[in-house]
Amino acid sequence: MQQPFTFQSDGLALSGVLHIPDGRRADEKLPAFLVLHGFVGSKDESHAEIQAQILEEFGYAAFRFDMRGCGASEGQRGQIRCFDQVADTKNAFNFLAGRPEIDAGRIGVIGHSFGAAVAIYTAGVDERFACVISSCGWGHGERKFRGQHPTPEAWGKFTAMLEKGRAHKQETGESLWVSRFDVVPIPERLRRNLSSKALMEVPVETAQSMFDFRAEDVVGNIAPRPLLLFHTANDQVTPTEQSMRLFEKAGMPTELMLVTGTSHFPLSPDDAPRTKDAMRSWLGKFFPTPLRGRG
Repeated sequence: MQQPFTFQSDGLALSGVLHIPDGRRADEKLPAFLVLHGFVGSKDESHAEIQAQILEEFGYAAFRFDMRGCGASEGQRGQIRCFDQVADTKNAFNFLAGRPEIDAGRIGVIGHSFGAAVAIYTAGVDERFACVISSCGWGHGERKFRGQHPTPEAWGKFTAMLEKGRAHKQETGESLWVSRFDVVPIPERLRRNLSSKALMEVPVETAQSMFDFRAEDVVGNIAPRPLLLFHTANDQVTPTEQSMRLFEKAGMPTELMLVTGTSHFPLSPDDAPRTKDAMRSWLGKFFPTPLRGRG
């Protein structure tokens, strides 16, 4: 079952969809996940929607939602700030914890790419989250961007864009808008995995917010709650070393899983079965649902 909802976050109405799996008994409270979409993405037609559907299939409730300024949520389009998304995630937790179908003591968070960085940071500063799954995420904004703009020429172009954006804002009071691919390069062949509702332009302030964001500073706080760092090997969008460094800084129990043969979108149709098997095995060990195995 899928049901649309709105909830409030800092005075803005955010749009979400709650997934409740079949087999839930009357008055039964289920473990659940908040599902966070990627960079200026959407809860719909995206990796976030695929993740929510898989979790529902596994026997978990899942709540995917649009961050402020994205999708069907209120907020200025594209004006994305990392700590605003942390606040939106906390407020989504408040909403989900109040639902009668949900076990408020067993709410985890899962995110993909930018959403994974937000998931890690939020759980690192908010002990209410029971577990975390990071899919192709990152922990250090500046180092991530250096990996995404690896040559001296590319790095010079990127940092010049940040400086130009700051100067433009100071001189005009307005944001300088740029292509999302100037901020986060994505090879043409992988762009088909983006949601049709994803934004294609962002203000430079959004890139600066990401540059300054460091989830790896708080990842150690998640322990002893379980953390899964899932990343594609040789990721062509978010450098794989980001999850490896997060693993080095995390406490236990933390597992790092690297999958070969795909890049950045491990739930694309050809690769979903392997990813699903790995997720199901980890969840069964660290965050089981009472619906698993129920006929």
